[in-house]
Amino acid sequence: MAEHWILGKPIPRHDAWSKVDGSIRYAGDYAVPEMLHARVFRSPFPSARILSVDTSAAEGLVGVHAVITGRTFPYRIPSDIPGQSAGTGQTWATAPVLAAERVNFVGEAVALVAADTPELADAALNLIHIEWQEEPGIFDPLQAIRDSNNIIAHYGYHTGDVDSGFAEADLVIENTFRLPCLDHACLELEDGLAWIDEHGVINVRIGTQGVEHFRTVADALGVPHANIRIAGTMVGGAFGGKGDATLEIYLALLASRTRRPVHLGYSREESFLARCKRHPYIMRYKTGAQRDGRMVALEVELIADAGAYATMSPYVALYSAITATGPYVIPNVKVNAVAVHTNNPISGAMRGFGVPQACFACECQMDALAAALGMDPLVLREINYVRKGDRLATRQTIETEPLLSETARRACEALGKRTEPSARNKRVGRGIASHMTPYGRLAFLHDRSSAHVRMETDGSVVIRSGIPDIGGGQSDSLCQIAAEVLGVSPRCVTILTTDSLMTPLAGMTRGSRQVFMSGNAVLMAARAIRESLLTKASEMLGVDPGQLDLVAGQVVQNTEAWPMIEIQRVAAACAASHIPLDHLAEYVVPSPADLEDPAAFALGIFQDFTFGAHAAEVEVDLDTGEVRVLKSVGCHDVGKAINPASVAGQIEGGAVMGQGYALSEEYILDHGYPRNASFQEYMVPFSLDCGDITALLIESGQGKGPFGAKGVGEPALSAVAPAIINAIRDATGVHVLSLPATPARLWNALHGLDQSRTRANGTSLSMEG
Repeated sequence: MAEHWILGKPIPRHDAWSKVDGSIRYAGDYAVPEMLHARVFRSPFPSARILSVDTSAAEGLVGVHAVITGRTFPYRIPSDIPGQSAGTGQTWATAPVLAAERVNFVGEAVALVAADTPELADAALNLIHIEWQEEPGIFDPLQAIRDSNNIIAHYGYHTGDVDSGFAEADLVIENTFRLPCLDHACLELEDGLAWIDEHGVINVRIGTQGVEHFRTVADALGVPHANIRIAGTMVGGAFGGKGDATLEIYLALLASRTRRPVHLGYSREESFLARCKRHPYIMRYKTGAQRDGRMVALEVELIADAGAYATMSPYVALYSAITATGPYVIPNVKVNAVAVHTNNPISGAMRGFGVPQACFACECQMDALAAALGMDPLVLREINYVRKGDRLATRQTIETEPLLSETARRACEALGKRTEPSARNKRVGRGIASHMTPYGRLAFLHDRSSAHVRMETDGSVVIRSGIPDIGGGQSDSLCQIAAEVLGVSPRCVTILTTDSLMTPLAGMTRGSRQVFMSGNAVLMAARAIRESLLTKASEMLGVDPGQLDLVAGQVVQNTEAWPMIEIQRVAAACAASHIPLDHLAEYVVPSPADLEDPAAFALGIFQDFTFGAHAAEVEVDLDTGEVRVLKSVGCHDVGKAINPASVAGQIEGGAVMGQGYALSEEYILDHGYPRNASFQEYMVPFSLDCGDITALLIESGQGKGPFGAKGVGEPALSAVAPAIINAIRDATGVHVLSLPATPARLWNALHGLDQSRTRANGTSLSMEG
């Protein structure tokens, strides 16, 4: 018999055809009779006091049913950051649902309206009169950090003696990296619908990354938690941007006030203004190494621009701090990371959660170090890679073999023969970058996820889980796990998801946690049912249950795979004997076992990491600075691919998103004012912009997820941008330190313009600023 009969097969997703033919329904596709249409009044200023608000004209407009301002609804969204500091936290850590006294970024919500038609709602917005007093804002995080009151979060740790490490180093290089503000650029815009049912429950149907916000909504409205129901839909892209409670409160509040169904959907431009962004970073890396390439010292300073409110910034800064050293053993390390308040847009969760920023700086620094040492970048990495049993600078021991050398070499080999330049003025280069990216939440948060599995008497299976499917096949993975354990076809498995009143809570779909968390919950529940089936089958057949297996709808002898009885007959027999074939399981992350240093626990210990590498080949036009990605290869140890097609899709999607990060995407801000809030100016890669993408899966089986699986959704992104930038260095000799590497920026660097000077033991290295 094969080890697995369903697991590891590239089974088509249940929603595949409906997405192709357009029949699938997203949040914006739902409508009910007599629903009102909502709009949000947003601040035109990045920093201003609200002196007065006059809504009388809007309220007097026939067909307008509600106008709500921050002064009539002063609720603030609570932070879920344990131990959130006071000081700045009292002002900025928690965002108001609607601004009442002042606004802190362009696009901040100030008022809500609900009217009979979208046109009336727009007209009502225009009738709201607000008297403003503009005030100076803070837009540069370096300026913000000068005032300790602007610091939202600060993390620091060290190991060894950094000063002694640099003293013994043969070479010391120092670079400052700057990364831009990015939008999630989801295809599906924010959208939702709310209504009150016959039981008085406020229902919110919305595309979301988690239904757990029902508690926040209930607290905001002052009603019991059970009186709020959030029913999620299929999500057309999220990447972290649909993880905060925003539309849910607006919709529930308006439905509560009007006692009518209410619809609210953002335009593309409004989505750009309202949605949280990827944190812009300033990162200083100072690295000391011996002539043989062994790194002996590293000093890192990270500054994250949190924008107007904290949201997830303390966590993001923490993830960056912990992964700042990359997947390397360095005996002397000092890391400091801060997140600071500015009057820029809110920065929040986005794919990678602070790891891509740190990975970019770390991996570009590795190539700069290799160039200064005259070494092959891959050889330098292999000298310093962390291995099983090594301790990271945070004092966490790596318990399994990371396979870093294997993933890097396989990625490089998959590039194949180097492409010849297409013209005399063009150069082809190749780059590599490695990563370690945690999956799952920080261990001290004691994350948990529940799932209910039931087998019917005909052998079909129903899974109930609050897991939101944001397009990555999260729900299908649970179906495949249950089908494998219970020996039924995936076509016989139905899953009900994302309903705060009807499904067990599964937590947010972010942090690459769902296969790890909800997958383990389904595995536990399915195994409990499997045990009941095998016990009953052994009675019916007179065979020891240890000799039986469940495969393809049959109970078989596991030594010969010979069918003995149909599973549905056993299920029916269990029902007749009152043997339950349903189970509710909760998977709780184990607490860290041996924490020798309390400081390490304070910094956050991860359950596990996904390790891997990305390799890229690019062609650079020396006359224009234009970069074309020719080949892109991601190779990761995924532990066990529940569905290889879905895993490959995550790696391919990460390659495209990382290319945008490297070459074209930037949410441009001019003293807090956005200048490219549309897809006409915000440049995401098109399919024709992307070269050949290859996904390579290594399955060590050593992950903490079901059957040894690891999270891959976010790890697939981490190393892409530095691999592309390192390929540009290989082609041109220019070290790009700021993203995106637009043609104009690269042209300036190629021609010696706008370059900063970075020192390596007294030798000036030419680096782009």
